Amino acid sequence: MGGRVSTRVPGPPAGSPTTASGPGRVLVAVYGVFALSATARAGVQLLRDWHEAPLAYGLSAVAALVYVLATVGFARGARRLAGAAVVTELIGVLVVGALSVADPAAFPRATVWSGFGSGYGYVPLVLPLLGLAWLHRSRRRGPARVSA
Repeated sequence: MGGRVSTRVPGPPAGSPTTASGPGRVLVAVYGVFALSATARAGVQLLRDWHEAPLAYGLSAVAALVYVLATVGFARGARRLAGAAVVTELIGVLVVGALSVADPAAFPRATVWSGFGSGYGYVPLVLPLLGLAWLHRSRRRGPARVSA
């Protein structure tokens, strides 16, 4: 009586990949680099040149936040956070990419997602697809169900 109550959440079953294991480590690293670079870029743009392209620079800040959340989600195994961030990233890069190609005047300055991430070697377009694939592949599988 008087014993301690454990609040530790059990980990995945042995042999089950987590979001931060195997290829997930590479995703954490790449998302981390993008989080740092997008945050630095957005910070400089917002502080120095906000008046030149507020929409583009605001979108750079949104991209930075999304990359930070994805990094944290993958690194900590927070699958819902990682999934939400990756889906937001995919929608963002597709919408901003399409708008920046269709109406370049609306984006007088580039964002991370402009031109579908062309300024970053299209990594912003491919990265969320890889993230979704890894989330799917690394999901925990419960015990097999037996049908009656």
